[in-house]
Amino acid sequence: MPGPLDPAVPAGAYDAFLPGALPRARAHRAWAPADGPLPALYLSHGAPPLFDDGPWIDALFAWAQSLPKPRAVLIVSAHWETAPPTLSAPAAHTPLVYDFGGFHPRYHRMRYDTPDASALARRVAATMPDAEPVHQHPARGLDHGAWVPLMAMYPLADVPVLQLSLPTHDPARLLGLGRRLGPLREEGVLVVGSGFMVHGLPFLTREMLAGRTVPGWGTDFDAWAADAVTRGDLDELSAWTDRAPGMPYAHPTPDHFLPLFVTLGAAGDAPRPARSVIDGHMMGLSRRSFEIG
Repeated sequence: MPGPLDPAVPAGAYDAFLPGALPRARAHRAWAPADGPLPALYLSHGAPPLFDDGPWIDALFAWAQSLPKPRAVLIVSAHWETAPPTLSAPAAHTPLVYDFGGFHPRYHRMRYDTPDASALARRVAATMPDAEPVHQHPARGLDHGAWVPLMAMYPLADVPVLQLSLPTHDPARLLGLGRRLGPLREEGVLVVGSGFMVHGLPFLTREMLAGRTVPGWGTDFDAWAADAVTRGDLDELSAWTDRAPGMPYAHPTPDHFLPLFVTLGAAGDAPRPARSVIDGHMMGLSRRSFEIG
């Protein structure tokens, strides 16, 4: 039976999604100052298999439609770790980064030609302290942690997008980075941390790949994180490597959990508790995604 890991038509679910989504995307109401600050998001981004998972595509699109259309998107992905903080190239139509292998060639031909984001680059630079200026990469495009979910959320590619590198593994510093970015939300900028709530790829089994089982280490970690994020317990979350159950299986490397701290910092003292917008699993791994603020 064809599925996300073995589709009959590569990206066929995305092809089926577009005819119904594009008219709604064109009618999407733009953010206005009267809307107040946009929330900050943490999303589990998937990889090329997302384009073969119709319900997941629909869920991401519905999430975007539930919010005013942002003036721009600033996204921190698990797949770009470099210090000091660095921005992707702001020019329109900057080529994408196809940072994956083993997939059908079609996924390497997909495009997401977003508009010029120079204005957003200037605003991000202005939020950073003189002692820690943001750098501008002249040519780096969006990696799959950015363009894959955004193609589902904003399929017209008409929102300026910049990616900011993940400059450290220190939760306190990432929270501080997010706090500096938080005021951009009041200007209609959507701040997104893009990772994966459980990312134990080295421990996948045939049963997990087939969608027949979810490991206990994954459900334990997911439940712990959902509780701590909903309560806003930054101390508990910051000690995740020591306190979270299911470690190190849930995250043998920290990169896919760390963008959450940028999201939490950007949300600041959110007037509403975090809420899970997307849950469920891919290959037995939790893809829980949060909206905060």
